[in-house]
Amino acid sequence: MAIRQLSETLINQIAAGEVIERPASAAKELIENALDAGATRIEIATAGGGKALLRVSDNGSGMDAADLELAVRRHCTSKISETLEDIRTLGFRGEALPSIGSVARLSIASRRRDSAGGNEIAVNGGKIMHLRPAASNPGTIVEVRDLFFATPARLKFLKTEKAEAGAITEIVKRMAIAFPAVRFVLSGSDRTTLEFPATGDDHLARMAQVLGKEFRDNAIALDAMREEVSLTGFAGVPTFNRGNSAHQYAFVNGRPVQDKLILSAIRGAYAETIPSGRFPVAVLSITLDPALVDVNVHPAKSDVRFRDPGLVRGLIVGAVREALARDGSRAATTGASDMLRAFRPGFQPSAERPRGGWSAETSPFRPYQPATGFAERPQASFDGLSMPTARAEPQPSPEPAAPEAPARYPLGAARAQIHANYIVAQTEDGLVIVDQHAAHERLVFEAMRKALHSKRLASQVLLIPEIVDIPEEDCERLMQHAAELAELGLAIERFGPGAIAVRETPAMLGEVDAHGLIRQLADEIAEWDTASGLSAKLEYVAATMACHGSVRSGRRLRPEEMNALLREMEVTPGSGQCNHGRPTYIELKLSDIERLFGRS
Repeated sequence: MAIRQLSETLINQIAAGEVIERPASAAKELIENALDAGATRIEIATAGGGKALLRVSDNGSGMDAADLELAVRRHCTSKISETLEDIRTLGFRGEALPSIGSVARLSIASRRRDSAGGNEIAVNGGKIMHLRPAASNPGTIVEVRDLFFATPARLKFLKTEKAEAGAITEIVKRMAIAFPAVRFVLSGSDRTTLEFPATGDDHLARMAQVLGKEFRDNAIALDAMREEVSLTGFAGVPTFNRGNSAHQYAFVNGRPVQDKLILSAIRGAYAETIPSGRFPVAVLSITLDPALVDVNVHPAKSDVRFRDPGLVRGLIVGAVREALARDGSRAATTGASDMLRAFRPGFQPSAERPRGGWSAETSPFRPYQPATGFAERPQASFDGLSMPTARAEPQPSPEPAAPEAPARYPLGAARAQIHANYIVAQTEDGLVIVDQHAAHERLVFEAMRKALHSKRLASQVLLIPEIVDIPEEDCERLMQHAAELAELGLAIERFGPGAIAVRETPAMLGEVDAHGLIRQLADEIAEWDTASGLSAKLEYVAATMACHGSVRSGRRLRPEEMNALLREMEVTPGSGQCNHGRPTYIELKLSDIERLFGRS
């Protein structure tokens, strides 16, 4: 078969298959054009999820008749000249408008600010219909009707109108966060009107518009630089998380991107602080020399390639972790709201309450319970304190000491322990409820993490070694990493073909259920074992050990022990959540309590 030149219309339709995947893709391209034109007000209207109608109006610089004629032809652009090394605009390929015009009914009306009148051009399924004078305000109005009417096969792959409308909404949100000085209005017959007023240079105010006002109260500012790469933005505290990654926004030189490297770096930065299946909320803006990043990876321009990806990943992980260590230990403000919703004024019928009441043994959120019960020795954080007792009141003395003043400390002074699991502390303007197991688990883990970077962890020699029977393949995996485990204070030896002898355990854990610990470590190593897997995950192993050596649910604490735990939490990074990402405490302001009783 002879080779022949494809028609211009067919070439545009092939390009449209890459550039315009769905109505949201067309909306993205048109909004980018408006922003590149210097618009400060952009209005988007849709119908039928963007399939029937997509209209984008702006007050940008506009185009004259000659520009309109070129704008609907492929590879005609005003944004670059001869090189791709210095791209400073959102668009640059010159493919969007001709691609849209090849698969839809496209009309563009535009007028320059210094022009007395405007012009309009129409493209119908790849055919340029007319160019004529038209009444128009300064700026541009692009109207797309019957998207994909010229390529009916593409319509079969589109989702429901509601899903397509939602995708356009997400595009507008990302653009709104990237450009807070621009007013965005999204309306149409298939949606309620969504408006984002301009906030000028106040990026956090715009983020609050998009992500909700709770983000403002739970965000930590980021501002870091490494070599020639700058990172700014905001990261949510770990306890302020969501069920998917849709609330993670990344921008490179002002361009919204969905880059795997950046999303992976966010996951790494929040490792061991977010529960499994939950995702942090973050808005990251990376600024660097355009020559150091390639944005011409895909026609959709949502992926980028960095010249030094390791530098960018390290900058994100380091900056977010530093911010979390500085200010991430506080509880999310939404915790109090969730607790308030759980309260109901007055008596509730017993049919609505769990039969038999709450217990640490039956709670679905109970932590790991060792076979030795509550017989473990006092933990390292409580050295110097007497053994715990079931009696919570102070010991008699000739001159009873005054209660600890709550105003002196951020987490207040312990006032009670309820259900042998939760510490209630009074602060200057409210109260704090602490999960004693989760809190101490984090304290032990941070102590182990700190020791890991300085020296081998201290261990305690068992008088009689613990023999743990496990499958032979698990024994092999554990023994391959015996040296790394020894760094954590866990000394093991092979004891026959299907058993491990535990001779030393980390001293800071006190009495440990060696059987449960060894079996859990064997399962985890089997899941992600590589030649250097354990070395890279020593902190993860430390987190597992910390869970096996923390204050148990059901252990009664004396007031001195409770206050010691609170004071240690106040000076420990990341103490707002345990190693599994669950919150360690919830703060309830006095104003919230008064609302419950109708006093406010």
